[in-house]
Amino acid sequence: VMYRERIALPPNAVLSVQLADMSLADAPAAIIGERKVAPAGQVPIKFEISFDPQVVRPNMTYALQARITVDDKLLFITDTRHQVDPLSDKPETIVLKMVAQDPTADTLLGQSWLVEYIDGIGVITDPQATFRVDEGGKAGGKGPCNAYFATAKVDGEKIAISDIGSTYMACAPEVMAQEKALFEALAKAASYHIDAGKLIIADKDDRVILRFNAA
Repeated sequence: VMYRERIALPPNAVLSVQLADMSLADAPAAIIGERKVAPAGQVPIKFEISFDPQVVRPNMTYALQARITVDDKLLFITDTRHQVDPLSDKPETIVLKMVAQDPTADTLLGQSWLVEYIDGIGVITDPQATFRVDEGGKAGGKGPCNAYFATAKVDGEKIAISDIGSTYMACAPEVMAQEKALFEALAKAASYHIDAGKLIIADKDDRVILRFNAA
Protein backbone atom coordinates (compact mmCIF):
# COMPACT_ATOMS: atom_id res chain seq x y z
CA VAL A 1 0.00 0.00 0.00
CA MET A 2 1.33 3.44 -0.92
CA TYR A 3 0.31 7.03 -1.62
CA ARG A 4 1.89 9.76 -3.73
CA GLU A 5 2.10 12.54 -1.13
CA ARG A 6 5.55 13.03 0.40
CA ILE A 7 4.43 13.03 4.01
CA ALA A 8 5.11 10.69 6.89
CA LEU A 9 2.39 8.84 8.75
CA PRO A 10 1.88 9.46 12.48
CA PRO A 11 3.15 6.67 14.74
CA ASN A 12 -0.42 5.65 15.64
CA ALA A 13 -1.66 5.31 12.03
CA VAL A 14 -3.60 2.13 11.23
CA LEU A 15 -3.89 0.49 7.82
CA SER A 16 -7.02 -1.54 7.08
CA VAL A 17 -7.26 -3.63 3.90
CA GLN A 18 -10.34 -5.63 2.92
CA LEU A 19 -10.97 -8.22 0.22
CA ALA A 20 -14.58 -7.75 -0.82
CA ASP A 21 -17.03 -9.62 -3.03
CA MET A 22 -18.59 -6.84 -5.12
CA SER A 23 -20.74 -9.13 -7.28
CA LEU A 24 -24.23 -8.45 -5.92
CA ALA A 25 -25.80 -5.27 -7.25
CA ASP A 26 -28.58 -5.18 -4.65
CA ALA A 27 -26.54 -5.86 -1.52
CA PRO A 28 -23.56 -4.39 0.32
CA ALA A 29 -20.16 -5.80 -0.55
CA ALA A 30 -19.39 -9.00 1.35
CA ILE A 31 -16.04 -8.88 3.14
CA ILE A 32 -14.29 -12.24 2.77
CA GLY A 33 -10.93 -11.23 4.24
CA GLU A 34 -9.44 -8.35 6.19
CA ARG A 35 -6.06 -7.33 7.55
CA LYS A 36 -5.17 -4.50 9.90
CA VAL A 37 -1.62 -3.27 10.29
CA ALA A 38 -1.14 -1.30 13.51
CA PRO A 39 1.00 0.64 13.67
CA ALA A 40 1.05 1.05 9.91
CA GLY A 41 4.63 2.33 9.80
CA GLN A 42 5.62 4.13 6.61
CA VAL A 43 4.83 3.47 2.96
CA PRO A 44 5.15 1.22 1.15
CA ILE A 45 3.24 -0.89 3.68
CA LYS A 46 3.22 -4.63 3.13
CA PHE A 47 0.09 -6.66 3.87
CA GLU A 48 -1.24 -10.16 3.40
CA ILE A 49 -4.91 -11.17 3.72
CA SER A 50 -5.99 -14.62 4.85
CA PHE A 51 -9.32 -15.95 3.58
CA ASP A 52 -11.11 -19.19 2.79
CA PRO A 53 -10.42 -19.91 -0.91
CA GLN A 54 -13.57 -22.03 -1.06
CA VAL A 55 -15.75 -18.91 -0.87
CA VAL A 56 -14.23 -17.58 -4.10
CA ARG A 57 -16.50 -18.36 -7.03
CA PRO A 58 -15.78 -18.09 -10.75
CA ASN A 59 -17.19 -15.16 -12.72
CA MET A 60 -17.65 -13.08 -9.57
CA THR A 61 -16.14 -9.63 -8.96
CA TYR A 62 -13.60 -9.16 -6.17
CA ALA A 63 -11.75 -6.02 -5.14
CA LEU A 64 -9.29 -4.76 -2.56
CA GLN A 65 -10.17 -1.64 -0.63
CA ALA A 66 -7.94 0.08 1.88
CA ARG A 67 -7.82 3.02 4.24
CA ILE A 68 -5.39 4.59 6.67
CA THR A 69 -6.80 6.14 9.83
CA VAL A 70 -5.46 7.92 12.89
CA ASP A 71 -7.66 7.78 16.00
CA ASP A 72 -10.51 6.66 13.70
CA LYS A 73 -10.07 9.75 11.54
CA LEU A 74 -9.70 8.97 7.84
CA LEU A 75 -6.44 10.12 6.22
CA PHE A 76 -6.10 8.03 3.04
CA ILE A 77 -8.50 5.80 1.13
CA THR A 78 -8.90 3.93 -2.15
CA ASP A 79 -10.88 6.18 -4.49
CA THR A 80 -11.16 3.68 -7.35
CA ARG A 81 -12.01 0.00 -7.41
CA HIS A 82 -8.92 -2.22 -7.25
CA GLN A 83 -10.25 -5.39 -8.86
CA VAL A 84 -8.28 -8.58 -8.20
CA ASP A 85 -8.27 -12.33 -8.68
CA PRO A 86 -8.15 -13.59 -5.07
CA LEU A 87 -6.63 -16.91 -6.12
CA SER A 88 -3.72 -15.32 -7.98
CA ASP A 89 -0.26 -15.18 -6.40
CA LYS A 90 0.46 -11.89 -8.15
CA PRO A 91 1.48 -9.11 -5.71
CA GLU A 92 -0.91 -6.15 -5.65
CA THR A 93 -0.04 -2.49 -5.14
CA ILE A 94 -2.84 -0.27 -3.87
CA VAL A 95 -2.41 3.48 -4.31
CA LEU A 96 -4.42 5.52 -1.82
CA LYS A 97 -5.75 9.05 -2.14
CA MET A 98 -5.38 11.59 0.63
CA VAL A 99 -8.64 12.80 2.16
CA ALA A 100 -8.84 16.57 2.59
CA GLN A 101 -9.04 17.43 6.26
CA ASP A 102 -11.52 19.96 7.60
CA PRO A 103 -11.85 19.44 11.33
CA THR A 104 -14.00 22.57 11.68
CA ALA A 105 -16.70 21.43 9.25
CA ASP A 106 -19.83 22.54 11.09
CA THR A 107 -22.02 23.95 8.35
CA LEU A 108 -23.86 22.34 5.46
CA LEU A 109 -23.41 25.05 2.85
CA GLY A 110 -20.24 25.34 0.81
CA GLN A 111 -18.72 22.14 2.19
CA SER A 112 -18.01 19.01 0.16
CA TRP A 113 -19.12 15.78 1.83
CA LEU A 114 -18.02 12.19 1.18
CA VAL A 115 -20.77 9.57 1.46
CA GLU A 116 -20.24 6.92 4.15
CA TYR A 117 -23.72 5.38 4.50
CA ILE A 118 -26.68 5.02 2.11
CA ASP A 119 -30.06 3.63 3.12
CA GLY A 120 -30.65 0.31 1.40
CA ILE A 121 -26.94 -0.21 0.75
CA GLY A 122 -25.36 0.15 4.17
CA VAL A 123 -21.94 1.40 5.13
CA ILE A 124 -19.87 2.33 2.09
CA THR A 125 -16.53 0.62 2.57
CA ASP A 126 -14.96 2.27 -0.48
CA PRO A 127 -16.55 5.73 -0.53
CA GLN A 128 -16.31 7.79 -3.70
CA ALA A 129 -19.59 9.70 -3.98
CA THR A 130 -19.70 13.34 -2.89
CA PHE A 131 -22.43 15.85 -2.04
CA ARG A 132 -22.39 19.63 -1.83
CA VAL A 133 -24.93 22.41 -1.36
CA ASP A 134 -24.01 25.99 -2.27
CA GLU A 135 -25.48 29.19 -0.84
CA GLY A 136 -27.82 29.67 -3.80
CA GLY A 137 -29.43 26.25 -3.38
CA LYS A 138 -27.45 24.55 -6.12
CA ALA A 139 -26.62 20.99 -5.08
CA GLY A 140 -24.81 18.04 -6.60
CA GLY A 141 -21.55 16.18 -6.66
CA LYS A 142 -20.01 13.01 -7.99
CA GLY A 143 -21.99 9.81 -7.68
CA PRO A 144 -20.45 6.34 -7.64
CA CYS A 145 -20.58 6.51 -11.45
CA ASN A 146 -22.00 9.80 -12.75
CA ALA A 147 -21.74 13.46 -11.91
CA TYR A 148 -25.12 14.69 -10.67
CA PHE A 149 -26.91 17.95 -9.95
CA ALA A 150 -30.01 18.96 -7.99
CA THR A 151 -31.82 21.81 -6.29
CA ALA A 152 -31.76 22.08 -2.50
CA LYS A 153 -34.05 24.10 -0.27
CA VAL A 154 -32.61 24.57 3.20
CA ASP A 155 -34.57 26.13 6.07
CA GLY A 156 -32.88 25.77 9.44
CA GLU A 157 -32.37 22.03 9.86
CA LYS A 158 -34.99 21.22 7.23
CA ILE A 159 -33.82 20.24 3.75
CA ALA A 160 -35.60 19.25 0.55
CA ILE A 161 -33.73 18.06 -2.54
CA SER A 162 -35.43 18.01 -5.92
CA ASP A 163 -34.79 18.06 -9.67
CA ILE A 164 -32.04 15.43 -9.41
CA GLY A 165 -30.32 14.77 -12.73
CA SER A 166 -27.05 13.21 -13.80
CA THR A 167 -24.76 12.41 -16.67
CA TYR A 168 -25.35 9.15 -18.54
CA MET A 169 -22.27 7.00 -18.02
CA ALA A 170 -22.80 3.26 -17.51
CA CYS A 171 -20.87 1.42 -14.81
CA ALA A 172 -20.95 -2.04 -13.26
CA PRO A 173 -24.42 -3.12 -12.03
CA GLU A 174 -23.46 -2.93 -8.35
CA VAL A 175 -22.11 0.60 -8.82
CA MET A 176 -25.29 1.69 -10.59
CA ALA A 177 -27.35 0.16 -7.77
CA GLN A 178 -25.40 2.20 -5.23
CA GLU A 179 -25.91 5.34 -7.30
CA LYS A 180 -29.66 4.69 -7.63
CA ALA A 181 -29.92 4.26 -3.85
CA LEU A 182 -28.02 7.53 -3.32
CA PHE A 183 -30.35 9.49 -5.59
CA GLU A 184 -33.44 7.91 -4.01
CA ALA A 185 -32.19 8.78 -0.53
CA LEU A 186 -31.43 12.37 -1.52
CA ALA A 187 -34.98 12.71 -2.87
CA LYS A 188 -36.35 11.60 0.53
CA ALA A 189 -34.26 14.08 2.53
CA ALA A 190 -36.31 16.04 5.07
CA SER A 191 -33.90 17.13 7.79
CA TYR A 192 -30.20 17.21 8.57
CA HIS A 193 -27.76 17.84 11.37
CA ILE A 194 -23.99 17.90 11.72
CA ASP A 195 -22.45 15.87 14.51
CA ALA A 196 -18.69 15.65 15.11
CA GLY A 197 -17.95 16.69 11.54
CA LYS A 198 -20.44 14.25 10.00
CA LEU A 199 -23.46 15.32 7.95
CA ILE A 200 -26.48 13.18 8.82
CA ILE A 201 -29.62 13.34 6.67
CA ALA A 202 -32.97 11.88 7.75
CA ASP A 203 -36.29 11.31 6.00
CA LYS A 204 -39.71 12.63 7.07
CA ASP A 205 -39.95 9.87 9.70
CA ASP A 206 -36.63 10.99 11.22
CA ARG A 207 -34.92 7.83 9.98
CA VAL A 208 -31.25 8.25 9.00
CA ILE A 209 -30.93 7.65 5.26
CA LEU A 210 -27.55 9.24 4.48
CA ARG A 211 -24.37 9.91 6.39
CA PHE A 212 -21.33 11.83 5.12
CA ASN A 213 -17.83 12.73 6.25
CA ALA A 214 -16.35 16.13 5.48
CA ALA A 215 -14.34 15.69 2.27
